[in-house]
Amino acid sequence: MALNALALCSRALLKIGAQPIASLEEGTAEAEVAANLYPATRDALLSAHPWGFASAQATLPRLAASPVADYAYAFQVPADLMRVLSAGACGRGSGLAYRLDEQRLLCDSPTVVLSYLFRPDESRFPPHFAAALVARLAAEFCLPLTENSSRTDMLYRRADAELEAARLVDSQQDTPRAITDFPLIAVRG
Repeated sequence: MALNALALCSRALLKIGAQPIASLEEGTAEAEVAANLYPATRDALLSAHPWGFASAQATLPRLAASPVADYAYAFQVPADLMRVLSAGACGRGSGLAYRLDEQRLLCDSPTVVLSYLFRPDESRFPPHFAAALVARLAAEFCLPLTENSSRTDMLYRRADAELEAARLVDSQQDTPRAITDFPLIAVRG
């Protein structure tokens, strides 16, 4: 089965012993809970970690209007931006001081390369993220559908463990970040 919102929600419903759904608009309690809780849960999980599959870089277009104070330049952020990871200049994805303000990125550099998180299509979710999302959805769906708070607490603990495992797998798909500026090392000369 292709991964989509319906498949992810149905898997979560099965984990709590509820019936899977055929559509998010079918009118059942399960479909209503899934339709209302899925988007926010997905976005919260996507924003919780710098996932490799949801990361992108873009050179930002500079806006004509300058910021009122503090920074010299304003840039238009991408429409699909969920969270900024870093900003850089001169072909680098990090190293700039910046601030997000009214859907604009403000900084003192005339060019900006932005590293950010976006919302990919569900079909592009890797298995480790899909498992973490399903576990979190099961925890979110449990209380409104079963009214069982102890079971909900147990599902949240499982979801946290799944998220930790998914973050570990995702973090292993990149070169470890080196410490670039640490005062105790700099003092040694």
